[in-house]
Amino acid sequence: MNLVVIGAQWGDEGKGKIVDFLAEGADIVLRYSGGANAGHTVVIEDQTYKLHLIPSGVLTPEKRTVLGIGMVVDLENLFEELGMLEERGVAWQGRVLLSDRAHLVLPRYRQMDKERDAERRFPLGTTGRGIGISYALKAYREGIRVADLYDPAVWRGLSAQDREYLEPYRKRIEGMVVDVSRLMHESRKSNVLFEGAQGTLLDLDHGTYPFVSSGISCAAGAAIGGGIGPQQIDQVVGVFKAYSTRVGNGPFPSEFRKERDGNLGDVIREIGREYGVTTGRPRRCGYLDLVSLRYACRSNGIDTLCLTHLDVYDAMGEIQACVAYRVGGEETDEFPATVSALEGAQPVLRRFPGWQKPITECRRESELPAAARDYVRFIEEYTQTPVEITSVGYRRDQTIVRQDPWTRS
Repeated sequence: MNLVVIGAQWGDEGKGKIVDFLAEGADIVLRYSGGANAGHTVVIEDQTYKLHLIPSGVLTPEKRTVLGIGMVVDLENLFEELGMLEERGVAWQGRVLLSDRAHLVLPRYRQMDKERDAERRFPLGTTGRGIGISYALKAYREGIRVADLYDPAVWRGLSAQDREYLEPYRKRIEGMVVDVSRLMHESRKSNVLFEGAQGTLLDLDHGTYPFVSSGISCAAGAAIGGGIGPQQIDQVVGVFKAYSTRVGNGPFPSEFRKERDGNLGDVIREIGREYGVTTGRPRRCGYLDLVSLRYACRSNGIDTLCLTHLDVYDAMGEIQACVAYRVGGEETDEFPATVSALEGAQPVLRRFPGWQKPITECRRESELPAAARDYVRFIEEYTQTPVEITSVGYRRDQTIVRQDPWTRS
């Protein structure tokens, strides 16, 4: 079975925990896009792991993990991450594989990335990791792939500076390099978990262009970056938070505003620990945007939703969610394509009673307070998509499963 996990918002939805949770049922976990600009946090007992390149499934013993075709890989960052895992007792040798067709991020790309963003009329707020440059050079057919390190003709054509940087890694990664398409074919009877990066609204085509990432973060990207055909995707799980967040610049219709919402944004940010894993930047916070969530469900063919951070609302007497936009004096429940419409959109909010009790010890849906169940039920009705996993804390065991996606028919 091929199961895809994607972000259904602007990234940072809690995919790391969910991939780690679902990895128990997988044989292989494959990350299909993005680079070290992603940050996935996984908490196991009293240990917190912050991963940027390596799939979150690496923390589950004996699972093979793959950096897929659609990724752009900074080898320096990769080995820093592998070193961190080794220091903390995670055996990765023989389990972490790297696509021969993945593109590489070189040190000089980082400065190019920052300079390019500074020159824009509307800066994107890039992480400055060189990701966008690597993807741009890939599209311009001037990129460097993993396989190119072993092609004498290509290697000789590289600059002395690039060869000097890459030379130490050629031997180190040699045993990790794999033809992903062949691996997937040979593993066609196995359970494969495809891990996305960022989120639908940061996808190059489906997102709030141009304020998007450069990779393919929608569900279809799993086929491209995972070396399979689209008909081979069996299930798509969309992860979203009980509220919304965004890092960097770009439209955010449901963002909390001081004049309307007081200090609610600061409160949610602190309770939810909403700071970027990669950059440490405070995330912009806002009401759950059901308009964009339904758009994500439709455009990705999401079969199952996974709700995270529901416990962040535990102490609140009332919560609200965005159910429509007011754009140019008219109300709409469709997600606009243009940045100008999204930037001018005002959220139409619906109020829900809070539950004002802790839910972090709940392990069954029936144990959730009635108000929490009502909130979830409304989300399902609005998006016409079932919420079958609910996370009520950072730990693996703080997860409520209505139906296991691995067994969903």
